[in-house]
Amino acid sequence: MSDLPNVVWVTLDSVRTDHTTMSGYRRDTTPNLARIAADGDGRQFSNCFSHGIWTLASSASILTGTYPSRHDVGLGSSKLSPKLSTAGELFSEQGYRTACLSCNSHISDATDLSRGFDRFEWLSSSTLLQAAGLKTTLEYGLNIRKHSAGFTTDPNKHSTPFLMNEIATRWLDSLADEEPFFFYLHYNEPHRPYYPPRPYLDRYTDDIDASPQEAVDTAMRVHENLYEIVANGCQLSTREWESLRAMYDAEIAYTDEMIGQLFDHVRSRDLEDTIFVITADHGELFGEYGLLAHKLCLHDGVINVPLVVHGLEALSSDIDEDTLGAVTDENALVQHADVMQTLVTRAGGRTDDMQGIDIRTAEREHAIAQRGTAEYEPFLEHNSEFETDRYHDSMLTCLRTNDFKYCYSEDRTELFDLPDEETDVSSEYPDRVEQFDQTLTEWLETDGQPIDATLEAEFTDAMEQQLKDLGYIE
Repeated sequence: MSDLPNVVWVTLDSVRTDHTTMSGYRRDTTPNLARIAADGDGRQFSNCFSHGIWTLASSASILTGTYPSRHDVGLGSSKLSPKLSTAGELFSEQGYRTACLSCNSHISDATDLSRGFDRFEWLSSSTLLQAAGLKTTLEYGLNIRKHSAGFTTDPNKHSTPFLMNEIATRWLDSLADEEPFFFYLHYNEPHRPYYPPRPYLDRYTDDIDASPQEAVDTAMRVHENLYEIVANGCQLSTREWESLRAMYDAEIAYTDEMIGQLFDHVRSRDLEDTIFVITADHGELFGEYGLLAHKLCLHDGVINVPLVVHGLEALSSDIDEDTLGAVTDENALVQHADVMQTLVTRAGGRTDDMQGIDIRTAEREHAIAQRGTAEYEPFLEHNSEFETDRYHDSMLTCLRTNDFKYCYSEDRTELFDLPDEETDVSSEYPDRVEQFDQTLTEWLETDGQPIDATLEAEFTDAMEQQLKDLGYIE
């Protein structure tokens, strides 16, 4: 038995913190995440902020421990520079067996985010049989009404957490024979379209003015026409908004059940000193700034994500209790790069190129999130008068403290007194503006500089089709 802890990192797609049980949300959407956090060796962090607003940028930050403008993936580039090491490589250097199971094309060989993993699989309809095997594929078919939409040829309606779990538990059984290991998993749910498995369709429709079928039909219609709906002002009725949220919450609830089962499997294997991380790559918008999904802005709805860490004893066993930092405070500002850097440090790995902090011994004063140049074309195609003035055109960077959010681009700057993200209060706090402006300007000229030239990924046809299904490509 190695004295190095195993690491299982689960990233969910598109979960905003304020729709989780831990946040006090009106619906009990994540009882399993709450259970894991409440366990004696677990903790949830309510102020975790993603680095980017979509999977490609955020995942590159998670897997390299660097900021978007540093790795440039999802801003200008679509492929990771060889000058940056991935978590797979860093853990491998320390004798870890490494594995990655991805259900999203943005974490694939095309983007080079698969680099460094001893075992890697990209799961999609085109790779299902190869990745899952005949037995699991048949089992999925037999459970298609329980864990998905039933018998339909529309890939947008099918759920994959059951498949992810079946493959993951098989891999875990193999990894457990050769500890230590680092296992990274990316689940696509609850990314739009919000189409939960059949048993979950009516989970949250009793208190809304729509039947389960009407609600899920609304969610599909919004998904298929998202750019047009946003371009024309998000003119959805109360019934449509309620339907959309009910289906989104139902998807979260189903995925939470699957993650709970995965966690319980890890515990059943008696894998001592295993750190289990659950988070989301970004959140989701429901009308904030006149937007849906995760587009154009750095609102907390899209950057404040859940974070649960179980295995704190294994994480901090080599640190003097008197020097413990953010890891002891569930309200501390935390970012994904911090957690990954802490894990790599605990494993004895290199962190020279990483840009986080060790949450065992330090606390951060502010979080930084970024978005690349705004892409208005999909909206303008549907409405030439789409109001672009309310958004930043050039690369947008925000600095967020517990009390303020400062948004900075070449176009303009804005200061928000949280939780209000609509009213620019720059004139009321000139000293804050000067302080934040100086901090961000210096950061962008140093740590925020790209490490390499722009690199382009070459997605296969199957990968591009999956991205179209998810709404990344119109």
